Amino acid sequence: MKTHHTALLRPLLLATAMAAVLPAWAAVPKDMLVIGKAADPQTLDPAVTIDNNDWTITYPCYQRLVQYKTENGKGATDVTGDLALSWEASPDQKTWTFTLDPKAKFADGSAVSAEAVKISFERLLKMGQGPAEAYPSDLKVEAVDAHTVRFTLSAPFAPFLYTLANDGASIINPAVLREHSGDEGKGWLAENTAGSGPYQVQRWQKGQQVVLVPNPHYSGNAPAFKRVSVKIIGESATRRLQLERGDIDIAESLPVDQLATLKAKNSVSVQEHPSLRVTYLYLNNGKGPLSQVDLRRAVSWATDYQGMVKGILGGNGKQMRGPIPEGMWGYDKEAMQYSLDNDKAQAAMSKVAQKPQQLTFLYSDNDPSWEPIAISTQATLKSLGVNVSLEKLANATMRERVGKGDFDIAIGNWSPDFADPYMFMNYWFESNKKGLPGNRSYYENPAVDGLLKKAMATTDQAVRTEDYQQAQRIVIDEAAYVYLFQKNYQVAMNGAVKGFVFNPMLEQVFNIGTMSK
Repeated sequence: MKTHHTALLRPLLLATAMAAVLPAWAAVPKDMLVIGKAADPQTLDPAVTIDNNDWTITYPCYQRLVQYKTENGKGATDVTGDLALSWEASPDQKTWTFTLDPKAKFADGSAVSAEAVKISFERLLKMGQGPAEAYPSDLKVEAVDAHTVRFTLSAPFAPFLYTLANDGASIINPAVLREHSGDEGKGWLAENTAGSGPYQVQRWQKGQQVVLVPNPHYSGNAPAFKRVSVKIIGESATRRLQLERGDIDIAESLPVDQLATLKAKNSVSVQEHPSLRVTYLYLNNGKGPLSQVDLRRAVSWATDYQGMVKGILGGNGKQMRGPIPEGMWGYDKEAMQYSLDNDKAQAAMSKVAQKPQQLTFLYSDNDPSWEPIAISTQATLKSLGVNVSLEKLANATMRERVGKGDFDIAIGNWSPDFADPYMFMNYWFESNKKGLPGNRSYYENPAVDGLLKKAMATTDQAVRTEDYQQAQRIVIDEAAYVYLFQKNYQVAMNGAVKGFVFNPMLEQVFNIGTMSK
């Protein structure tokens, strides 16, 4: 039955149906916090996960030797002690000695010892999963005494201290590893926690929620929340509705238009923070048409950066100026920046010896902005006489193709695991990291390799900045990638929630141990 009256009735019927389906809950109690997320964690094992979505749970349940500082209520990229009271490095930067806080205790009441640190790192290195990539494989760890631990490196590794604040450096209770020694604790730690952080996992109901409760033996100040529930709510519209009604306190991963709607509500606070997460195009430098530098320059001058930032992101971001994002030390505000410039694109194209008729562009639905970026690229490259064939793949298939170098153009996001340009320069451009480890453009330049290795061999930040900026000038000129944008991090929360500190190294991680309402 289609009459014009139905349209008037529909909102009323819908509202009645919603009221019947959704119980009229009271606001979440003051001593409880409820976070709404789009997806379940994959694993809670800190030696396995490199996914910020999992870190929402793992980060507050474990401690690490050091943690990121909070300065004037803002998250900084410098570190301060967490389990470590103090530390010192030898003059050659190869030996690092940490003194542990003797008061720190795991959730079962046992002390956090130097032996626990040694066992956790040895397990991490032995398992050799994603988080282990931040460390030299020959790293030696010894327990000097109950509260002193020593790391020995075979060569200086400038970002070493910062890597220790990363989720992978979480210290695990050895009692749990002994109890589940058959598989190194992997099965148990995938679904439970065994740390010394302010919280511990009480239960995980897959597809529904993960419930955290305080660690009764935590050595810091007791947290304000007696219970934290991380609810899995797949639909963004439902997360938004539940936040508006007071059923949840924090709604993650909301689209730009829904955040705009929430900004008009007094009861909800929409926070926006500059982030170090970037989106960029991989251009295959290793083979095929894009191994020609002038074609890569032409693509870079034929990209509508501002259109993407304004249209696709709704203004919530900024164009990159090369690989090192603004907010990371080593950023060069004077670096050359490409823009949409048809004359420069045509000039570069006129120098291309082998002009391609067609290029492939791989993307997946992992990020809702990737498809409109692909379509924009297809439209602007048409002006150069290049047809772009779009291939939408499952994310795992796309990663496989990128890993084999089977593409012309592909798209990706990247956020750093520790506060060092190494994350953007060495990972993206070292010729021994081609493919999924980081150099996804299959770029190779011996002069750049030399500068990157030199930047690693000293801890003098001024020297390293100069080396990285020099390397950056070369890779920008050679258009190794198309540097699109860095996107701000936005999160919506109940206005009563206090004390949230955003850290650009820890997107989707909430400092629930020090928050309240």
